[in-house]
Amino acid sequence: MTTTRLDDVLASIDEGVATDLDGLFTLVRQPSISAQNVGVGDCAELVRDFMDDAGLETRLLETSGHPMVLGTWLEAGEDKPTILFYGHYDVQPPEPLDLWDSEPFEPTIRDGRIYARGVADNKAQFFSHLMAIRHWMRIVGELPVNVRFIAEGEEEVGSPHLDEVIAEHRDLLEADLVYTSDGPVQDVGYPQISFGVRGMLYIELRATGPNRDVHSGHWGGVAPNPAWMLVDALRTMRDHEGNITIDGFHENVSEPTPAARAAMDALPFDTAKMLSEVGLDGMTPPADLPWADRIMARPTLNIAGFTSGYGGPGSKTIIPSKATVKIDMRLVPDQTPNEIWDKVSAHVAKHAPNVEAVRLDGGMMPSYTPVEHPMAEIVRNAVERGFGARPIDVPLVGGSLPDAVWTRTLGKPSFLVPYGDPQQANHAPNESYAIERFHQGIRTSAILLAELASS
Repeated sequence: MTTTRLDDVLASIDEGVATDLDGLFTLVRQPSISAQNVGVGDCAELVRDFMDDAGLETRLLETSGHPMVLGTWLEAGEDKPTILFYGHYDVQPPEPLDLWDSEPFEPTIRDGRIYARGVADNKAQFFSHLMAIRHWMRIVGELPVNVRFIAEGEEEVGSPHLDEVIAEHRDLLEADLVYTSDGPVQDVGYPQISFGVRGMLYIELRATGPNRDVHSGHWGGVAPNPAWMLVDALRTMRDHEGNITIDGFHENVSEPTPAARAAMDALPFDTAKMLSEVGLDGMTPPADLPWADRIMARPTLNIAGFTSGYGGPGSKTIIPSKATVKIDMRLVPDQTPNEIWDKVSAHVAKHAPNVEAVRLDGGMMPSYTPVEHPMAEIVRNAVERGFGARPIDVPLVGGSLPDAVWTRTLGKPSFLVPYGDPQQANHAPNESYAIERFHQGIRTSAILLAELASS
């Protein structure tokens, strides 16, 4: 019976492309820039309206920042599983505006792609789930499984309230699995399922010399240079082979499980091609370390920015008064931001006592769901049917998302299935999303509900 109903739902999806696009365009036209507090509350109400229209029972979960929108439909029965969909309705600022080829909040179609701020990150992707629910309810009158759906408005500013909301409303979010569509696939030839994300800690090192910039001739060899203080401090933190030398930094790094190792080794990505796309012909040392290990099995210590002295045209011979360096660290299971902060700050105090280490955020925990989890095969089957190709398993993605709220706070398996493609230019001018992938995403989400019901 579910298969017959699904066929009808998929036929409705194929016939309803224009209507679904109209809905997406309405959502994208509403600015929702969390960093600037522009239109976020209005967008939350709009998302709630779309959830209501899809047949979900809705409410706003207020925070001290921007609200989250919760939708539920729990009438499939206790014998049926419950899926929790997650997405975010906030978007990045559109600046610089002069680099856009069309208005950022007026969706425009060119060559089969929708151009608009937030269309790929993340409105089209979570809207695909919502439209799949809507088609099921319009055609069948009910869903084959229980559904919970949460959309937050602060992902683009680090999801500062998500963990506390999940912990407070755990009973409202109880589910058998969490499903997120965000970001692009690595290669359009391969649908993918990601099973985890790296965590992150962001810090700043600060050094101070004279109380003002001073003449490098009159004071050279006398006044300490804060830029050199930071360079010397940084050199104690990493060697020439790229190994992080902070005491205990790797202490809690977990080795990939055999299943994760097999998935890493089976990844079909062309490393040379990926490097060439960003103008590189090789990777940083050690030369023999595979790409997958670098992204999925090793933490990083990255200099994100270094500021000191004079950087304008021509020359200016000074010893700068101060210097700062911003550092992000990507963490792997089972590292934690608090643990790494303690080790980094202790290292700086020991090796560079004239340098101040400052923690700039709370950090993000790494998150991982085993690739051998029994729910994974259900997700694989749905993605294969929706996109027409068997998905690849990506044990861990290099970036950081608030996925640990699902695997750690809620204690549930979490699957990240990106519906987007590499051309979508998240966070940049001319962000875009392929209409074909929007349609495939709706079909995949609808199929997933049927696959779960049959499990």
